[in-house]
Amino acid sequence: MAGITHTVTNQVPPLVQYDVFGSDPALVEAVERHLTPEAREDGLAELSALGHTCGSAQVQEWGAQANENPPRLRTHDRYGRRIDEVEFHPAWHRLLGKGVSAGLTAAWGRPGGHVRRAAAFLMWTQVEAGNCCPLSMTHAAVPALRTDPELAAEWEPRLTSVVYDRALRPAGQKPGALFGMGMTEKQGGSDVRANTTAARPLAEDGTYALTGHKWFCSAPMSDAFLVLAQAPGGLTCFLVPRVLEDGSRNVFALQRLKDKLGNRSNASAEVEFDGTWARRVGEEGRGVRTILGMVAATRLDCVLGSAGLMRQAVAQAVHHCAHREAFGGKLLDKPLMRNVLADLALESEAATTLALRLAAAYDDGGEQERALLRIAVPAAKYWVTKRCAPVAVEASECLGGNGYVEESGMPRLVRESPLNSIWEGAGNVQALDVLRALGRDPGTLDAYLREVGRARGADHRLDAAIKGLLTDLADLEGAEGRARRLTERLALVLQGSLLVRYAPPEVADAFCAGRLGGDAGAAFGTLPHTLDLASVVERARPEL
Repeated sequence: MAGITHTVTNQVPPLVQYDVFGSDPALVEAVERHLTPEAREDGLAELSALGHTCGSAQVQEWGAQANENPPRLRTHDRYGRRIDEVEFHPAWHRLLGKGVSAGLTAAWGRPGGHVRRAAAFLMWTQVEAGNCCPLSMTHAAVPALRTDPELAAEWEPRLTSVVYDRALRPAGQKPGALFGMGMTEKQGGSDVRANTTAARPLAEDGTYALTGHKWFCSAPMSDAFLVLAQAPGGLTCFLVPRVLEDGSRNVFALQRLKDKLGNRSNASAEVEFDGTWARRVGEEGRGVRTILGMVAATRLDCVLGSAGLMRQAVAQAVHHCAHREAFGGKLLDKPLMRNVLADLALESEAATTLALRLAAAYDDGGEQERALLRIAVPAAKYWVTKRCAPVAVEASECLGGNGYVEESGMPRLVRESPLNSIWEGAGNVQALDVLRALGRDPGTLDAYLREVGRARGADHRLDAAIKGLLTDLADLEGAEGRARRLTERLALVLQGSLLVRYAPPEVADAFCAGRLGGDAGAAFGTLPHTLDLASVVERARPEL
């Protein structure tokens, strides 16, 4: 009709009101595979309910609001008194409350608890990754606190509670509590042994006064923090409560909040201690060893978080291409676009399958599984988090110019995508930890080879990759310069072995061709065209 200039056509419906869990076959199958029969029914029902929550329009809107309204620092009240508080948008508190009530801090001691929580964390990341930081640290603080049975008895029930209480009051008066962490200092970075924050013993046994500065303190609104400081006996781990038992504020001076590329909804602060009361966790001089349990758990959450971001990026890209028409048909049906989407879907499924396998190892708890975790967690953390950014960027390109617009949600995924590679030790730290695991304990390599060996003979490309890896591992002399490449191959072979064992044949075939067989180029969308790529893409397609 003449005069009508604004007719909206060929626009993609929003990906809302869908089951984030049920629409992810790789995740559902991993949960079914790793949960014991007695935990499976309840676990699947619980995750299905959370999947519908994650996909709801209301919760997704809260995620957008929390991201668009970052926290604000209030150092003083109107009378000039220091209060050092962080103000968050109401959507942040709603999300955090949902995350706590969903059991994202309550894996310890539950049947299949780590697998159930891992799947939930992977989904919750797709809503808003920022609020996953305090959930992760609260969950991960438990193994560190267990080095001191008295502390664990006091704090563990609070950390594993499913009740969120945002009030700043003594933790003993709250139904649940959150934990943060402060390790990094200006002069130290990953080299925490260079930390200068000092811990002076007080009269009461096990208590200290801390003086120093932390360059990064995550989730500074938390109820307590695990902090590294130099005691007379060396670097030691401490518990720093935000509010003391008498109701007074501990000395916890927030100097400023970091202005970050992504993770905007989550506060990261610089904090100063000046006679700050703290309680020792573990023995003096063994701070790194004490906190390692927390670091290992948060590293797995980095893997899960990246897997979640990749899944959401792929879901949005496939959803868009399934509805958008160009050149006489759906984008999904165009051979070149199908190749790109399939390649992205492979990366997402491999990350999910590996992450849930590691969570299952935590649930098992046997020596063999613990040995596997010592090498597989840093290798997975290195590789999966490194793959997240290129997946997010390529997925946003599938939306064309729309993917570069904030309303699409894709720029938020792109900004978030590099962070898990930096958190809990950047790439070089992970690669060096892999070398240390190989050098210190032969049992770690035995556990790894036993795991990947379960798939030997099923695919010639995987067999060749295992053989090549064994050649690389035969001589670790001077391996530091090639530690990244070695870590990458360890992760890829482990992913390939899991997909060969558990994924549909078309997925395993495409992964081995594209990642192990050398049959694909460096860019996404260069898989051999003879593969069954349509089935790979269809498996990744979310259903409304």
